[in-house]
Amino acid sequence: MDNKSVRDRVQELHDLLSRYQHSYYVTGKAEVSDLEYDRLFDELQSLENKYPELKTPDSPTQRVGSDLSSDFPEVQHSIPVLSLDKAYSVQEVRSFIDKCTKNSSTNKLSFVMEEKIDGFSIVLYYRDGLLERAVTRGNGFVGNDVTANVRTIQAVPLRLTKPETLAVRGEVFLPKEDFQRINLTLDEPYANPRNLAAGTIRRIKSSDTARVPLSMFCYEGFWENSTPFADHLEILRHLKDLGFKVDKNISCFCSSREEAQRRLEEASLEGFAGSFEDIEQDIKNRTASRPALAYEIDGLVLKINEIGQRDLMGWTEHHPKWAMAYKFEAPQAEAVVESIDVQVGRTGRITPMARISATELSGSVIRNITLHNQDYVDSLELAVGDTVAISKRGDVIPAVENVTEKNNKGNTTYVMPLTCPVCSSVLVKKGAHTFCSNVHCPAREKGSLDFFCAKKQMDIEGLGTKTLEILYDKNYIRCIQDIFRFDWDALVRDGVDGFGIKKTEAIAKAVQEARKAPFVRVLVSLGIPEFGKKAVELVTGAGFDSMQKLLEASEEQLSAIDGIGPVTAHLIVSSLHEENMLTLIRDLEGFGLSMSVDRAGEEQKEEQIFAGQSWCVTGTFEHFKPRDRAMDEIKKRGGTEVSSVSSKTTCLLAGANAGSKLQKAVSLGVRVVGEEEFLRMIKQKEEGDKEAEMPSLFD
Repeated sequence: MDNKSVRDRVQELHDLLSRYQHSYYVTGKAEVSDLEYDRLFDELQSLENKYPELKTPDSPTQRVGSDLSSDFPEVQHSIPVLSLDKAYSVQEVRSFIDKCTKNSSTNKLSFVMEEKIDGFSIVLYYRDGLLERAVTRGNGFVGNDVTANVRTIQAVPLRLTKPETLAVRGEVFLPKEDFQRINLTLDEPYANPRNLAAGTIRRIKSSDTARVPLSMFCYEGFWENSTPFADHLEILRHLKDLGFKVDKNISCFCSSREEAQRRLEEASLEGFAGSFEDIEQDIKNRTASRPALAYEIDGLVLKINEIGQRDLMGWTEHHPKWAMAYKFEAPQAEAVVESIDVQVGRTGRITPMARISATELSGSVIRNITLHNQDYVDSLELAVGDTVAISKRGDVIPAVENVTEKNNKGNTTYVMPLTCPVCSSVLVKKGAHTFCSNVHCPAREKGSLDFFCAKKQMDIEGLGTKTLEILYDKNYIRCIQDIFRFDWDALVRDGVDGFGIKKTEAIAKAVQEARKAPFVRVLVSLGIPEFGKKAVELVTGAGFDSMQKLLEASEEQLSAIDGIGPVTAHLIVSSLHEENMLTLIRDLEGFGLSMSVDRAGEEQKEEQIFAGQSWCVTGTFEHFKPRDRAMDEIKKRGGTEVSSVSSKTTCLLAGANAGSKLQKAVSLGVRVVGEEEFLRMIKQKEEGDKEAEMPSLFD
């Protein structure tokens, strides 16, 4: 094949594949089979590899991404990328329309209503019809360049049908079905499709982004000099003609339905046509049909249709005056992020924390919210000074759901420090998280001591967080081994403030009692990642009931246990064989702590009165501290644990301060059991030695 023939064939394949991609990913119609498409794609890729000078930036092969690492430099937006004013009721929407109509220079004002896609905002910049740059929203003035990753999104045209220079706003999203499928494969599932889409856009390698079937709807166009169209409907039609994917679910409202229908027809668009009186019903219909959509939406956006009127109304520094977002659900609370700092955990994991203005939420005042990792911060594009919507996930854990208003100070997305704030060691990234590289970082050592002594682990009374911190800072207790070899009388001899004879004797006694802890508790207290109580019970129950057996176990053997996956198995094996861990295990054994399950000394099996029953536990208890011990009693008697209440739950054991789980149990008719009734059911001894003087429930 001569050079001209090769060039012609490359162009032919380029045009064919571009057409097929647009038909499938934008219009939803497949012109050829997957097999035929792949054959043509492979041919083009082969020719481009052989003749690299024929590869163009808009080639269909550029969709697969690259394995080269990408950075995301900050770039200035050439258009204002602002938030929207929000409404949470139809009345607020009506007030917005009345205000716009009153201030209108025409008596034929019309409005367009679009779906508010719950995704990740992107601005696409085209020069002479070619995609030049893709930039995140950022703070509205400066965003991150994510061009390499956005090129992999099939719905984003790399070359327009006309050589125009413009900026286009759109929303990247992940369809619900794809989100559920991908989330099942992840060790740390995402909370919603929006966060997964945002995380995918910021992948270091664009080839990783290409593996996720992201899509994008475009909804605004901005031309280099001025908008060459009279209204928004014409802009949508033109964006569609240029090759962009435009949401079909739009509505047009005018003073009459006939006028609205005429405007839609003039723009060659389909949608709902109604009068202003029809807006309320349209909102109700869209709200009801929301669950049936293939993608997530969190509201609707109402905009003035006429571009001239938009220009007259203008913008505030936060939002355009000519548009409003109707949100389906009001955020549970809003707060301002006053600062962001990081905490160092016992494993060295660095976790960013948002310090927010004191905000009441679900009966408690929230001041601090974990931000998980840098990827999570990036997905929100969160900066100090932003206003955020917060919720309590599971009615317990405060979470930042999204940014509702960007700060007006120019602050850009928060970036974690390069060194540990406690010991100044270099931070290293492992997967999605960042870690302090120093195993002797004071924060790590204090965290390990605190974890080991806590109620859910060794339960060493008297060695709480504050006490351990004092002992650590005075160089009495620097590691777990020190707990068992320290001369506790030294605290009295040295006259340490707050440590009298009675207190130190109590601590020494509690430490001595800890030597008798069963192997399962010792194993949990080691703090191995993903090796909590449930996993420990699964592993020891499968026959790996001694430290020796565990040290000899392979990842394949552990991952074969039902409920222990390969990731957990890898963490268990690798952690147990770390030098520091092997030293700790050897020393604890020397101190007399149990290194195997004592089968002969196990308690006589309780009567299985809860066999076949599922129990949920909530609230605080007088006799079960921590409350996990109540669940232990249930499991001993054949019951199973569930984390949430459903119609299939047998009983909810409710202590003091029970919250939403109690309300849900009552609404579903699930039996609620209080602490005293539970004590009667299990014939539990009260106050240590005294038998509960209560008649049996079954007498």
